[in-house]
Amino acid sequence: MRSFYFKRFEMDLFVTGYCLISEKKVIVNDRLRFYQENFLNFANFIKSLYKQEEINYPKFYKMDSLSKLGFLASELVLKVSDIKKYREEELGVVLSNSSSSLDTDIVHQNSINDRSNYFPSPSVFVYTLPNIVIGEICIKSKIKGENAFLISETFDGRLIQNYVNELMEKNRVKACLCGWVEFLGDKFETLVMFVEKDEFIDKQGNPIFNPAPFTEQNLNQFLHRN
Repeated sequence: MRSFYFKRFEMDLFVTGYCLISEKKVIVNDRLRFYQENFLNFANFIKSLYKQEEINYPKFYKMDSLSKLGFLASELVLKVSDIKKYREEELGVVLSNSSSSLDTDIVHQNSINDRSNYFPSPSVFVYTLPNIVIGEICIKSKIKGENAFLISETFDGRLIQNYVNELMEKNRVKACLCGWVEFLGDKFETLVMFVEKDEFIDKQGNPIFNPAPFTEQNLNQFLHRN
């Protein structure tokens, strides 16, 4: 596995919004947004969440599970974030997970294993890259800045922090969606955050959620919020 090394920058970056999605529940900015008591499966869960949020984006139904997960988490973050103050090219996306697009890769592989019933689906094949989820987010939200999808064995807050810090320090972006989007075999966990420089934050503050310093420790705490 390739290792990433970054220069450590001292910057005032803050998480100004976040969405945590795990089995049964969705938390947005410290508030429970959705809870499914009788959890059946991911397909049922994510469809119910999509309908509750009244998002009108027909392409959602064609996405693979990883993309649906990352897309909805990003939509929920952007609902509570002010991105209109940024130009499209000033916004970036940095996501990560441990299994890449393996869940969809397996579906695609199964479609070509049986030579007597050989029928690979182009609609499945297109999602056999993990960065497609970023493409779906960027198309919907008109984000045209830097983006990257990173792979690590487990959630690595320092990796995400360092990558976003470098983009900010080099002025590649002024705000960034970032986090963890993991899906494999109906097991899922997602944390997506909106990160901004201190100078761009509304000083009036948010009575519901106060910006938190963008640190490795805080990223780990967000992932384990109940």
